[in-house]
Amino acid sequence: MPTTSPYGSWASPITTDFIVADSVGLGQIALDGEDVYWVEMRPVEEGRHTVVKLSPGEAVSDVTPAPFNVRTRVHEYGGGAFAAFKGTVYFTNFSDQRTYRQSPGQDPIPVTPEGDIRHADYEVDSSRSRLICVQEDHSGEGEPVNSIVAMPMDPCSNDTNNPKVLISGSDFFSSPRLSPDGSRLCWLSWNHPNMPWDGTELWVSELGDDGGVSNRTLVAGGFAESICQPEWSHNGQLYLVSDRSGWWNLYRWNEETDGEIIECVLPMEAEFAKPAWVFGANCYGFVSAERAICAVNRSGTWGLLDVNLNTGQWTELDVGRYSAMDRSDLRIAGHIAYFEAGGPTEPSALLSLDMDSRKLDVIRRSSSATVDAGYISVPQTIEFPTEDGLTAHAFLYLPQNRNFIGPKEEKPPLLLKSHGGPTAAASNALDMEIQFWTSRGFAVVDVNYGGSTGFGREYRLRLERNWGIVDVDDCVNAAKYLVAQGLVDESMLNIDGGSAGGYTTLAVLTFRDVFSAGASYYGVSDLATLAEDTHKFESRYLDSLVGPNPEEAATYRERSPISSYHQLSSPIIFLQGLEDKIVPPDQAETMFNAVRAKGIPTAYLTFPGEQHGFRKAVNIKRSLEAELYFYSRLFGFEPADEIEPVEIENL
Repeated sequence: MPTTSPYGSWASPITTDFIVADSVGLGQIALDGEDVYWVEMRPVEEGRHTVVKLSPGEAVSDVTPAPFNVRTRVHEYGGGAFAAFKGTVYFTNFSDQRTYRQSPGQDPIPVTPEGDIRHADYEVDSSRSRLICVQEDHSGEGEPVNSIVAMPMDPCSNDTNNPKVLISGSDFFSSPRLSPDGSRLCWLSWNHPNMPWDGTELWVSELGDDGGVSNRTLVAGGFAESICQPEWSHNGQLYLVSDRSGWWNLYRWNEETDGEIIECVLPMEAEFAKPAWVFGANCYGFVSAERAICAVNRSGTWGLLDVNLNTGQWTELDVGRYSAMDRSDLRIAGHIAYFEAGGPTEPSALLSLDMDSRKLDVIRRSSSATVDAGYISVPQTIEFPTEDGLTAHAFLYLPQNRNFIGPKEEKPPLLLKSHGGPTAAASNALDMEIQFWTSRGFAVVDVNYGGSTGFGREYRLRLERNWGIVDVDDCVNAAKYLVAQGLVDESMLNIDGGSAGGYTTLAVLTFRDVFSAGASYYGVSDLATLAEDTHKFESRYLDSLVGPNPEEAATYRERSPISSYHQLSSPIIFLQGLEDKIVPPDQAETMFNAVRAKGIPTAYLTFPGEQHGFRKAVNIKRSLEAELYFYSRLFGFEPADEIEPVEIENL
């Protein structure tokens, strides 16, 4: 019989120790013959990324030894940090950003010389004994220079192994991919002020025996068409994903036909891609020249399709409880598909699906910790009305704990989560950090506000020139909707978010009088400072989200929480990594000082050694517990957990 206890005070087995214990973040997948490689981010190793390998008939083993950290800083967000070929792994090491070669049974040896140059998105050019990749050169004055380069696969000698530039001239490059016979190279490029989900160009060139580039051809794309994920099929035909129809659909390049040169393989009001925040993520792969496996997002929920490339016919594949593939990196080897996925009751895992037998196997779970289903809140997909007669989307989690219920006369507090990006999306995969809250008596709503991906280009463009308006309205309207439905307590509406979600959190608390409290994780408080101080990849991002700077300086001031801090009246806690290069600490410090001076309850926690996002177990634990402690002191409930107190100003 459940015990009646105030919301927020419920004892839960989903503790912060439980969340970080034996948990890993799963990343990039690479195939080398029958061997499968992937990246694991390990909080218990202070966030170190290591390459892991599974060979047939052998146990899973680490490839890259400590202290090597397989993580590139190209675009700051990285991705595509390693490649594998004939048992040898080539990778970027985080501390020095050099490329290393890791041969079986040997220590890593540097391939590139020392210097302020970074590499990512590796492609093995085996016939020429070289790697082709994206280079970001920070050695000169002003903005770093991006290009596509080739580097020998041999270790460097006397620091003279400088990569050779193949492609240059654009602000950004990604996805260098070789045709199966090695005779052609395709790549993506784009220029300021675009982000890759705004508009990119797909190019193809011929490669000579000496590896030189010639006869460049623009295949598709432009300023207002987002091309992503170019891949060559087994028979050398080039496929791509384009949003020219309003949806990221799968196309192919028919260069030798008289008809439509860019042909849509599978027209669908669905998305076959994700925003390219990181390098190398793929949502489709080839079983044969006539058959592909595609991960597809329909209205925020993912599935896996088996597609006949000749007819466009497809069948849905049964992936059991693993229906959330928003972080998937899908690779195909023979008749086996390898991908990362989670589900409402399953944490993310690396999976293999045999296309012949349809057998689904789990290779590696992101967490081996298990919890009784009676403590798990299964999300509901909801739609709610928002401004201008439009509809927005979210995942709703109601309080769930087999041992407790709330008092009959009370409703639960709400924690609204605003995702980062802002060009990103909430996921319905099992997230123990969300379950941390629901198992203690909170309702959680994870909002896919206008601008989120998974709902087509038109939905994504709702945020154009409207960041700080559409996202704020949608978060406010989600909370109001849940209050009107009688599901949450109107006097205990809380909001949190990280990075861009931190900005939305600050903007909601500053410009609206709806929420009771909030938590900003490395959030943006000054838009003009962000535009001026951030890294190259996002340095013109705000042109589309807010407007060009300094032409729209007044708009930047109007939408910056720091400029209107006098309007903020809700308590807020700030959590900030001290080595954050994307949103520097002074953004949080300035806002904290302003809120403190105003006499509003506030707290500021800093985390040495953390960049943009917390990777160390101790800091993940501390930040979650600090946020819970902050709310408990504001709303007068007593957490069941023993929590180190947080110094709260003006309480």
